[in-house]
Amino acid sequence: MGLYLGLDSSTQSLSAMVIDTDTGRVVLDQSVNFGEALPQYGSPSGFLPHEDPRIKHANPLMWVAALDLLLGKLKSAGTDLSQIQGISGAGQQHGSVYLSQRLSDVPAWDIAQDLVSQVGPLLSRPTSPIWMDSSTTPQCGAIAEAVSGDARVVSITGSRAVERFTGPQIRAFYERDPEAYAATREIHLVSSFLASLLVGKTAPIDHGDGAGMNLLELASGTWSAELLAATAPALAERLPEAVPSQTIVGELSPYFVRKYGFRAGTPVVAFTGDNPSSLVGMGATEPGTAVISMGTSDTVFAAMRQPLTDPRGFGHVFGNPAGGFMCLICFANGSLAREKVAERTGLTWEAFERAILEETLPGNQGNWLLPFFIPEMTPKVLSPKVELYGNSQFTAWEQPAALARAIVEAQALSMQRHSDWIGEQPKVIRVTGGASRNRGIRQVLADVFGAEIRSLSVGNSSALGAALRAAEAVGHVPFSSLYEAFARADEASSVTPRAGATDAYGGLRQKLVERLAALGA
Repeated sequence: MGLYLGLDSSTQSLSAMVIDTDTGRVVLDQSVNFGEALPQYGSPSGFLPHEDPRIKHANPLMWVAALDLLLGKLKSAGTDLSQIQGISGAGQQHGSVYLSQRLSDVPAWDIAQDLVSQVGPLLSRPTSPIWMDSSTTPQCGAIAEAVSGDARVVSITGSRAVERFTGPQIRAFYERDPEAYAATREIHLVSSFLASLLVGKTAPIDHGDGAGMNLLELASGTWSAELLAATAPALAERLPEAVPSQTIVGELSPYFVRKYGFRAGTPVVAFTGDNPSSLVGMGATEPGTAVISMGTSDTVFAAMRQPLTDPRGFGHVFGNPAGGFMCLICFANGSLAREKVAERTGLTWEAFERAILEETLPGNQGNWLLPFFIPEMTPKVLSPKVELYGNSQFTAWEQPAALARAIVEAQALSMQRHSDWIGEQPKVIRVTGGASRNRGIRQVLADVFGAEIRSLSVGNSSALGAALRAAEAVGHVPFSSLYEAFARADEASSVTPRAGATDAYGGLRQKLVERLAALGA
């Protein structure tokens, strides 16, 4: 059998998916929710609580524990992991892990101990800043100033200096705790950290995820000496090599072979970021199809015909794991914002869907809101800001159905507004992520964008993308064949714009733009 394993470490869970390229079937799809399965790490939503809303860190040992736990679940369920031909994976982008030793210099993992007890002593920093962290504005300014401005940062890396990106986070660590930085020998992304655990040595950083660091020179695929110098001393010595996404980074460590029954010598393909991995999982690595991923954050991304950059500075250019480039715009206020509205109004997820489909109309009779329940990066709003505009009952949070529609319309309009620089109006948008299962949300997206919205038959596009990448790199199965088998749209869930709905958003779109301009966002 042609079995390949894809792993995905998202904000709130670690997932595993096994595909069989001989039969075109997904044969396994399991996950471990961090908050539910690992409550000892105090992270019900995947990150540690903090009094400063800008600071969002996680304990990297939670990710280590989840890896052991998930593979143990697979073995206990009777999965014959010796049949796996190759492994790849993905991690939430921008998060960073700091080690006091290079993993290539550490003794082989000991099967008599769990991974947490072996990795814990290697951390030079006990917590990892993740993509939600927005506490590095001064560092972004300093990095940009050191290289003559954000335009120069964009020209090198495809993005301006961004608070959540790894370079500014590294600079903040160096400034706030220079002794701990000096004691750091290796800095990983979440993706390369997990790959390193699997191969038992330092794994490189792939171009797809590395491009989200404000450190990678897109033109050459190597670390930019100019930006390394602007970020922290001797940073080049602390970073793994940057490599193409299809690189085989090593063989599975004997720890996993002996403990879980994998085949000795199983190849591990470079892990990438969750968004580049989703581009593969959605079958969208060729230009022409946009993707909206709706998870803890919402993202809009697409393969690019050429590496355009966002003149407003919010969009980004990353490496496309299938070759070339992809664009991405990330919105921090995704599912967490939708959940806050549902909780405050007492709506179940089913009632939330009915509110949009049956109880309200496009444009929401002029009721609308600013949806920034947490600091937002697109547009840049550094402090939470939720404002309601409309009738008195709406502004008093007394119209649950209208509030449900309002949060989704605001998010969809912001997505449309901040992705217009791509230069192509999509006719088809593929959607993924937990919230994309809600037909009401899909309908609003169709109405706002004036495009057909298609869902995949497989839910976790990032884990699927990882498995597909393993099959392509190890088994040499062409992506075109893999997409035909695994990236088919679920025709029953597709929705199209309703008559006249797209035109109903002109006035609401203008109000949103004007309010954002007043905020300087």
